[in-house]
Amino acid sequence: MNMEKPGFDMYSPLPNPDAVVRAGTAVIVLDERGRILLEKRSDSGLWGLPGGRIEPGESLVEAGLREVREETGLAVEIVGLVGIYSRVEEGRVVTFPDNGDVVQLIDIVMEARNPVGTLTHSHESERLEFFEPARLPHNRLCPPIRTPLRDYLDGHRGMLD
Repeated sequence: MNMEKPGFDMYSPLPNPDAVVRAGTAVIVLDERGRILLEKRSDSGLWGLPGGRIEPGESLVEAGLREVREETGLAVEIVGLVGIYSRVEEGRVVTFPDNGDVVQLIDIVMEARNPVGTLTHSHESERLEFFEPARLPHNRLCPPIRTPLRDYLDGHRGMLD
């Protein structure tokens, strides 16, 4: 099966007994105007949030800061927790096109502000762009970030200690 072909859907809304469950982080980064940073992902061509795996021995906040820095070149301040998401029907079973790994994501989504630095995309993204909250590219969002973004925009936010 060629997973690199255009149109390959790496997100599944169905359970997969072969999936490895993995915790990761995604970060909603806001600039000084309240715009949300999205990255157009090179693996799917869809817009997503900066984020990724939590490395062994790393705190949640450390992982969020590292992932934002690696994927965008920005330093940020983590200011809160949006939520923890694990529902399979939200597209959280992912087949990675580069190695075929099947993973069920448990996403811990945080809010960050005060980005500092030069916006620079990594090999994981084709493009980085700040969007007005009312003008997000809804039809092109990665399935796993749709619910967290909706929750965030609806005012559902938690706290980090």
